[in-house]
Amino acid sequence: MNKPNNASETFIPPPGGYADLLAYQKALVVFQGTVRFCERFLEKRDRTVDQMIQAARSGKQNIVEGSKVSGTSKEAEIKLINVARASLEELLEDYRDFLRVRKAQLWPKDSRGGSIRPQTRGAEGYVLYDR
Repeated sequence: MNKPNNASETFIPPPGGYADLLAYQKALVVFQGTVRFCERFLEKRDRTVDQMIQAARSGKQNIVEGSKVSGTSKEAEIKLINVARASLEELLEDYRDFLRVRKAQLWPKDSRGGSIRPQTRGAEGYVLYDR
């Protein structure tokens, strides 16, 4: 019987490797951007601040947990990724609420707001904004 040559040929791939996932890289940028957004545009004592940051963190962390558990349970991995998706959807709705309350319009995807997307992507993945 032939032994597999690399991890991609094994029955259950090794867990982890989340840092290379595009979903994780984007979730990390969303988390960092949300923290900066809250610091700049919301009152520190506003309950929405905690909710938004927690939703962004949950999205990121559940991708990490799903990746880590993937080697033993695909079902658990899928559940955690779905929790991440739900958390990020909740965060998106918080951003929409922010705009609605201020009677501001949501930019269409093909508008000038979309032009920032290519600027966040570097050769090594997504650029992280720690400033």
